Amino acid sequence: MSNIIRVVLADDHVFVRDGIKSLLENEANIEVAGEAIDGADALEVVAESKPDLLIVDIRMPNLTGIEVVEKLRSENNNVKIIMLSMHESEEYVLKSIKAGADGYLLKGSSKEEFLKALHTVAAGGKYFSGDISSILISQLTSPLNSLEPKQNLADEMMITKREKEILTLLLSGKGNKEIAEALDISKRTAEVHRFNLMKKLKVKNLMELSNKAAEYSLI
Repeated sequence: MSNIIRVVLADDHVFVRDGIKSLLENEANIEVAGEAIDGADALEVVAESKPDLLIVDIRMPNLTGIEVVEKLRSENNNVKIIMLSMHESEEYVLKSIKAGADGYLLKGSSKEEFLKALHTVAAGGKYFSGDISSILISQLTSPLNSLEPKQNLADEMMITKREKEILTLLLSGKGNKEIAEALDISKRTAEVHRFNLMKKLKVKNLMELSNKAAEYSLI
């Protein structure tokens, strides 16, 4: 029996797919079995190549990543699935897991975390990016919970626990490098969190960020 993990990559951006292939090319036990440029294409490629693992972008044309997962699970297709996203919001994570995804990984994750997630899910486990809080994981895996986001101002604006930490450090005058060191993450990951945070709050600079944080009591 082969120990090779056969992977299909589904992302509408060719540079993202090329980046993942470059990351995987030196892994002796991983083979890219196919690529898809959108959600509908992903279903076809999975049906044809029958991979062990599908890595799918959450936002794609012609079926989103979440819709792809729902479709595969409705067909009783048990391919392992990792959702790949720029977004760390509780809403996206909950919808992905509720649809039947086995993992959720941020695009800013390190090579080490990416490979760990791939091997963990391929082996039958679950993997959620280290930036997703343990409280959220507990909620997702508990049979007593409804898998629905808690409704408060921060959640309504989809501000995550990690983004709140980033916000606190930003407002204390820390730069991306200092934030990365304080939270033990890469500078690139810190930059992604900062970009997502300012986009969610619809602000352009630190002054506007400070005012919006005070207005919504986010810290």
